[in-house]
Amino acid sequence: MARALVLGAGGFIGTHLCAALRRTGDEVVAFGHGESPPWAQDDPGVAWVRGDFAYTALAVEAARGCDAVFHLIGSRSPALSDSDPVADLAGTVVATVRFLEALRAAPPRRFVFVSSGGTVYGPTDRLPIPEDAPTEPIGAYGINKLTIEKYVALHHRRHGLDACVLRVANPFGEHQVCQRQQGVVAAFIDAAVHGRPISVMGDGSSVRDYVYVGDVAEAMVRAARSPALAQRVLNVGSGRGCSLNEVAAAVERVSGRPLERIHAPARASDVPAVVLDIARAREALDWRPETPWEAALERTYRWALAQKGPA
Repeated sequence: MARALVLGAGGFIGTHLCAALRRTGDEVVAFGHGESPPWAQDDPGVAWVRGDFAYTALAVEAARGCDAVFHLIGSRSPALSDSDPVADLAGTVVATVRFLEALRAAPPRRFVFVSSGGTVYGPTDRLPIPEDAPTEPIGAYGINKLTIEKYVALHHRRHGLDACVLRVANPFGEHQVCQRQQGVVAAFIDAAVHGRPISVMGDGSSVRDYVYVGDVAEAMVRAARSPALAQRVLNVGSGRGCSLNEVAAAVERVSGRPLERIHAPARASDVPAVVLDIARAREALDWRPETPWEAALERTYRWALAQKGPA
């Protein structure tokens, strides 16, 4: 892989993916809806393209000459998808179908779509969850991710698109911003940094699979580089579960600060437990998460503390 297009490059995962690609010497076409961030401006190996994914022609032009395309564009959170499902459908599913159709004229060597392992499966008693488990999402966010998966598979079967779907668990790490409703780890760390209480949904017993974003970026790079993929859908997670109460306790340990808890009603779109089986990714990509849980939390906390600046 020599040149890659990253759709959604200005986001949390996209920022880390672009950095991972540049470390391996790849040229990056970074597609985002905002102004180019400093890391893109300072790197001659990154070409920033500002645009709206809904305008298909611009995204297709950005893909021209790229060996790999990474599709990270989607609603920022399940809550936002549920609040306006029609707009979310148009901005994610419809826009992706248009892009896939237009891409048929000059397909990349590998197309990688980042789906949501935390939402596409729905409620299940089977933990950890393998890729062949039933997919019964209970919110608009998961439904849209799964629908895009199906269209990607359709283009693989009918048009030979060399595609891979990564069902990513709950990523966390530097550049994750709690104001964008991007994750509970970011929210709890932000509360610790600023001395605010945390909001815990329900009794705090719901379990999720939290995986460090640097490890996720590595899995994505490997998914694009792998010469042949026998499996087209791969879970990417830590393989272990952690409750909200355990996350809060871990943030207290790395920050050295107690967190006041305010309990809120559980959301209808939240399933009780999600832990992903990552055996398939280990086999197909020779990948496993390398960053220990609390070491990753400490990195994230130090980054958030630096954003606050001096007291």
